[in-house]
Amino acid sequence: MPPPAASTVGTRIPGDQPAARALEQRSLDVARAAIDGCRACDLWARATQGVFGKGRRSARLMLVGEQPGDQEDLAGEPFVGPAGRLLDGALAEAGIDREQAFVTNVVKHFKWRASGKRRLHDRPNREQVRACRPWLDLEVELVRPEVLVLLGATAAQALLGTSFRVTVHHGRLIEPETPSGPLRMATLHPSAILRARTPEARDEMRRMLVGDLAAAAQAATSPRGPVPRAGPDDRR
Repeated sequence: MPPPAASTVGTRIPGDQPAARALEQRSLDVARAAIDGCRACDLWARATQGVFGKGRRSARLMLVGEQPGDQEDLAGEPFVGPAGRLLDGALAEAGIDREQAFVTNVVKHFKWRASGKRRLHDRPNREQVRACRPWLDLEVELVRPEVLVLLGATAAQALLGTSFRVTVHHGRLIEPETPSGPLRMATLHPSAILRARTPEARDEMRRMLVGDLAAAAQAATSPRGPVPRAGPDDRR
């Protein structure tokens, strides 16, 4: 078995996985083609295809959501459905060109449950998130962003711990997991805004997302200074 490949985000990519072979070639295109060969969990069996990240190879900002939705599963690209359109608007309002960022998810295959003829989102479990982590590590290793923006609880807890609460500590810069890794910041997932019960709540949540994105963009282009540790007080 080949030796594990080191990652900048604190985990190791097993040498026998497709992600490790893509890392050896230092190619996002190779990784994108290899994602359909991943059998680390069972989600591939019911998905149309794997959905790898998309964006600028030298992006300073990487946005990380939960998983592809129905439209993303069919299109093979992240954030192209209703949540993606809301994200596009929030990015524009924050002064961020999506084409200059890199957008991805912690899980690369669509997990769903049937409701008549519709395929409804079903949240991935911890084992599925853990199985898909090498692909996110690979993306971070190849893109090397300055800041990871973690959209929603699944992405935030995957990288910051299961007790982290987005609604409590959104918008705060958190130190890198490794010295060469990116800063991290959590914020709301666009789909949470779409589910808001009232227009007033939706507007408030959107302002929160836009503000956090603007702060992340500023941090991505500023000299790196001291940032808080993600200690126990930050995870409740």
